[in-house]
Amino acid sequence: MVYDVAMKNLFLILLFIPLSLDASEKDHELIMATLYVQSSAEFYANSSTIYRAAQNNLDALLSDKNHTAALEQLENFSDKPPAIILDVDQTVLDNSAYQARIIEKGTAYPDGWFDWAKEEKAEFMPGALEFMKYAQSKGVEIFFVTNRDLEIEKATINNYIALGFSTSSEENILSRGENGWGSNKTSRRELIAKDYRIVMMFGDNFGDFVDNNENLLSPKDRVEAIKKYSKYWGTSWYMFSNPMYGAWEGSIIDFNYGQPRDELLQKKLDALDSK
Repeated sequence: MVYDVAMKNLFLILLFIPLSLDASEKDHELIMATLYVQSSAEFYANSSTIYRAAQNNLDALLSDKNHTAALEQLENFSDKPPAIILDVDQTVLDNSAYQARIIEKGTAYPDGWFDWAKEEKAEFMPGALEFMKYAQSKGVEIFFVTNRDLEIEKATINNYIALGFSTSSEENILSRGENGWGSNKTSRRELIAKDYRIVMMFGDNFGDFVDNNENLLSPKDRVEAIKKYSKYWGTSWYMFSNPMYGAWEGSIIDFNYGQPRDELLQKKLDALDSK
């Protein structure tokens, strides 16, 4: 108990220490989150475990013609060819190097994002390539439903090719800004579901699986919404932890990222549960 109290006090102190590189203030919380993704054996093991578990479950789901992973797919799907839907960022591609850049430069997303994507230097998340190749060997079509902008779709394909995944085409990547699509992914899943039986889905955000009306809620309501889908988690839905950004953070700050830093920090502190 004494140790827990001491560690919490240390965290609060560090949270308010102004870190300075190039004379601009850096958020200690983002540094820690990015270091966890880039440096921890635990992050590597977590990603590898998720993809290995999915691979172990895939054959059974392919055999079960009555199974679909998509809420948008309710009937007449048994005879359709199988497909898998994956998000891209922090699900297939690790962009923590971009997070490191904005920390070092004292900027924020989307500054420099397109430039980073067009460098085509992102690495695959641990286990992603092996899983995708296994799925393809089973005759599964792989789609990437991403909120990357259409402008960097070709760069995404080139990045995949450079990493050894060479069968993706532009038709298999459904980007934001294409066909009038916004950030809500429901219509893109519906489009895929017309021609394929969706057997698995992967993402780092609740909105990669459900409509945004369930994703963009308060933290408590998001947790309650996720509980409704317990039969999917670890079977046909696979969620990657992303401590660097996401709707989980947005829900804490009322999805208002433009607030002054001290107000953002206070809301996050207020959200802590010390029992």
